[in-house]
Amino acid sequence: MSLISQNAVQKRRLEKAGADDDSDEGTGSPVAALEDAEVGKKARSHHDRKRKKDKELKARLSQEAEEMKQLEDSLFGAIYALPQFGTEVGAPLPARGQDGPLFFMDRSAGDDDLPVYEEDLASNNEMVDKGRKPAWVDDEEDRTEVDIVKVARLRKLRKEADERVISGREYEARLRGQHTKLNPFTGWADMDRKVPLLDAESDEEEGGVDNTLRNNDELVVKGTAKLLPGMLDFSRLVNANAQDPSSGPINSVQFHRNGQLMLVAGLDKHLRFFQIDGKRNPKIQSIFIDDCPVHKASFLPDGSEVILSGRRKFFYSFDLVKAAVSKIGPLTGREEKSLESFEISPDSKTIAFVGNEGYILLVSTKTKQLIGTLKMNGNVRSLAFADGGNQLLSSGGDGHVYHWDLRTRKCMHKATDEGSLTGLSLCTSPDSSYFATGSSSGIVNVYKRDEFLGGKRKPLKTIENLTTDIGQMKFNHDAQILAICSGKERNGMRLVHIPSFTVYQNWPGPRFSLQYPRCLDFSPGSGFLSVGHAGGKVLLYKLHHYQNA
Repeated sequence: MSLISQNAVQKRRLEKAGADDDSDEGTGSPVAALEDAEVGKKARSHHDRKRKKDKELKARLSQEAEEMKQLEDSLFGAIYALPQFGTEVGAPLPARGQDGPLFFMDRSAGDDDLPVYEEDLASNNEMVDKGRKPAWVDDEEDRTEVDIVKVARLRKLRKEADERVISGREYEARLRGQHTKLNPFTGWADMDRKVPLLDAESDEEEGGVDNTLRNNDELVVKGTAKLLPGMLDFSRLVNANAQDPSSGPINSVQFHRNGQLMLVAGLDKHLRFFQIDGKRNPKIQSIFIDDCPVHKASFLPDGSEVILSGRRKFFYSFDLVKAAVSKIGPLTGREEKSLESFEISPDSKTIAFVGNEGYILLVSTKTKQLIGTLKMNGNVRSLAFADGGNQLLSSGGDGHVYHWDLRTRKCMHKATDEGSLTGLSLCTSPDSSYFATGSSSGIVNVYKRDEFLGGKRKPLKTIENLTTDIGQMKFNHDAQILAICSGKERNGMRLVHIPSFTVYQNWPGPRFSLQYPRCLDFSPGSGFLSVGHAGGKVLLYKLHHYQNA
């Protein structure tokens, strides 16, 4: 075929295609048609790829949702179905939107009947427990034993003198008790403590304050624990007269009956009052006695007055209520030039002064007048009241102890104080069951008063720890401690445990110096112990065994 004929055939084909295009669309050219076909092909392929990607994404999301649901079911259980016990792990769950069964039977435990009563349940638990061993046992503290005598600082935890080994649980309980004893003011930190609300209705229904005021029961429960011998648990506090020390030797220290007020008097002619709190001990008042260096000052037991005396033929009375000082004396019919030594009866009715030539002068606390005298052989050196003020003990240069009945003013008993040449001091316990005598040789004898009056002359215990004059002695309120001191010996003071009649080994201790003690006193509850020495200071100690001042 020639070139011309080939071109003719191609021309006819193009004309036919153009005619078809004109009939379908009415306009357009062959080039446009080719372009449109190419664009349509690309669009379809793009749409197919997009649809494929959407399908893959949807499948992946569906798979993740199914995995999340399986995870939720494994952690929290099926959401749309009731829990079924005893089924297989792969058991089918109810379809969504369908209700589960109203009830089901649990066959996971086998054919055995379920326990109905508590006894059956307990028996089943016991059977299970028998087949299993516990992971641990909480009895280590019970098996642990602590030797509280081996370590010195643990001896204070003993309840009996011969106690040695205790269990770990008991050891913990006693440590907690010791902490509570040493820190009694931390109750506000107890979050579990329930404080009752006091209102009118509760007071009327339960008694409340009314019942408290209608009886005479003690509001504070006293400790009944026995004081142990050997080591005394005490601590040194701020000096009682730290705010105003004396410029001369201290001759008298004494607590008021309220346990908070203390008087201090000495040769500097001052009578000072301090409020004892163990921290600051502020001074309340100071009185200057111009013509009388004070050798002794003492509260009346009822707390209303203070009696002061010195080496003068008169004495002073200070009224605490009126804050007035009265000068009394000389006593009618007497020629004593010194009234420096005296004792006041527990009932606050009588003052007994040491007189000349064996005389004992009895003075009324109300009228301040001489109401009677007693006469013993030899000179009088010391006095002590007993039996609530109805009896008086005296000793002196003849080495005897006299018992006087103040109702008849007669001597009811006289006996020799064993080993004593000159009796310098006397003291009786608060219940008058014991009395102690101190001599010029430093020997202290402790007697049972009923046995002594019954004819037994042998003392219960002779204490020979001091070798110089016994200046003062004092029993504490429950007669478990006897304090003795000598002003002529440095650190010349000892504390005696009365139940065992042994001296405390750690008093006063190597760190503390008492210098030359001249006077001492226990607070009414034995919580404090004060010691006045020749340097003009009053040392204050806290006895931790006793809770109340």
